[in-house]
Amino acid sequence: MAIRRYFGTDGVRGVAGESPMTVGFALRLGVATAETMRRAGHGHPHVLIGMDTRRSGPMLAHAAAAGLTSRGATVTWLGVVPTPGVSYLTRALGADAGLMVSASHNPFHDNGLKLFDANGEKLSDEVEASIEELIDQLAADEHAGLEPITGAEVGVMEPIDHAPLGGGSKLDPYFRHLLENAPYLDGMRVALDCAHGASYAIAPQLFAKIGARVEVLNVEPDGRNINVDCGSTHPDALARRVVEGGFDVGVTFDGDADRALLIDSKGRLVSGDHIIAIAALSRGEREVVATVMTNLGTERYLAGQGVKLHRVKVGDRYVFEELRRRDLKVGGEQSGHVLFLDKAPTGDGMLTALVALSAVRKSGRSLEEWIDEIPVYPQLLVNVPVPPGLRDHLSEVEDVRAAVAEAEAQLGAAGRVLLRPSGTEPLVRVMVEGEQPELVEGTAQRIADAVRAAAAPLLQGGG
Repeated sequence: MAIRRYFGTDGVRGVAGESPMTVGFALRLGVATAETMRRAGHGHPHVLIGMDTRRSGPMLAHAAAAGLTSRGATVTWLGVVPTPGVSYLTRALGADAGLMVSASHNPFHDNGLKLFDANGEKLSDEVEASIEELIDQLAADEHAGLEPITGAEVGVMEPIDHAPLGGGSKLDPYFRHLLENAPYLDGMRVALDCAHGASYAIAPQLFAKIGARVEVLNVEPDGRNINVDCGSTHPDALARRVVEGGFDVGVTFDGDADRALLIDSKGRLVSGDHIIAIAALSRGEREVVATVMTNLGTERYLAGQGVKLHRVKVGDRYVFEELRRRDLKVGGEQSGHVLFLDKAPTGDGMLTALVALSAVRKSGRSLEEWIDEIPVYPQLLVNVPVPPGLRDHLSEVEDVRAAVAEAEAQLGAAGRVLLRPSGTEPLVRVMVEGEQPELVEGTAQRIADAVRAAAAPLLQGGG
C-alpha cells in the first residue's frame, strides 16, 4: 500500500491556494476519485458535492467537479450544506460517493476535501491510498495512462437546485431525517450560534419547525467570518447571551455543523462528554466510546451508572472504528463531535443537539440538573515543542518517565496523566487531570519541564 501523503483522519486539509489545497489538486482528486469508482464497477458514478461558506469553497468544488465529470461522473450540486448532510444524502439518494468542501472548525483561509462512500461513511484507508497513488500519477502525467473519455461519455453536472427547504429541495430528505429524530420543544427559548457556517440556513428553520422560540446568532456568512470568535470553538459569547436573554438553552455549531455544544440556562458549557453521558443513560446503553481526552469525571460518573467507557485516540475516525468493532452505537469527543450509529454514519451537530434535548425531555429532569450531577475534573493541557525524532520516544527518557510516575503516584485513582504527540505539529501535549486543581497544575508543569529539558539539546542542535 502507498504511504498516505494527503489524507488525514478527516480528509485532506490545508491553506486554500497552497499545496495541497489548490485548484490543480482538487481537479486531480476529482479525476482519481471517479476513476477509482470506475475501476470498482461504477461506469458512470454519481457524486454529490456540498460545501460550507468559505470564499474558497466554489473554487475547489468546481475544480473537483471538473475532474469528476472528465471521467464520466454525474455530479449533483448541493450548495451550502452541513457535512453530515452530504453524508446522509449520499446514502439516501443512492449516490456512489459524496464530497464535502470544508475545513470544519478551522479559520476561513483553510479548506478541506472530505470524501464519503456510498454508505455515507468515510473512505477506507485502502481506497484513500489508491486515490492518493493516482493523484500522484496525474501530477507527473496529466493523462496517467488513462483512456480518454470523450463526447457523450463525458459526465455532467446537474443544474443547481434553487427549490426552498421543505419545498422540493435536494436537501429535503436530510431535513426530514432530522425532524424524525427531533423532540417537540413547545416554546422552549433557544439561542442558536451558527458560526456563519454551513448551518446558517437550515438550523434556524429546523428549531423553529419543532416549536422552539429561536434567536439566531452569526448567520451572515461573508466568506471570511466563518468560526471567527463564534461557534463551538468560541462558546463564551453565546453563554453570555443565554444568561442575559434568559434563554432555556444555547446551541452552538462549528463551521460545517458536524459538531455541537450546548449552553445551559446558567451559562455553563455542556460538552461532548456531557452529551455522551446524557444520551447513553437515556438510551439505556451499557457501553460507549470516547477518546483519551474525555474527562475522567465523565468516565467515573458513567461507571457509577453501570456504563463502561472505552477510550481511543483523538479523532472521530477512531471513535467510529471502535464503535463498529464492538457493535456499539454511541461515542464521541469532548468537542461535541458525537456519533449515533443507529441514526447516522457520521457526527452531526444538529442531530447531536436534538438527541441531547430529547433525552433531557424524556428524563423529566432539567439540563441544569444533569450538569450538576456529572463531575468535571480540572484538566490542564500544556503544549511542549519537541523535535520529531524525540516526539514518539519520550517514554524512553528516564527523567520524563520518573516525572510521570511521580505524578501518577500523587494523583492516585483520582487523576491521570497523558503524553500525546501531536499528529500535525512538532509538539507533545502534556495532559493532567484530577480532583485537586493545584495538584493538577503542579504535576503538569513538572512533567512539561522534564519534556523541555529532554528536548532542549536536540532543539539547540537543530535535531
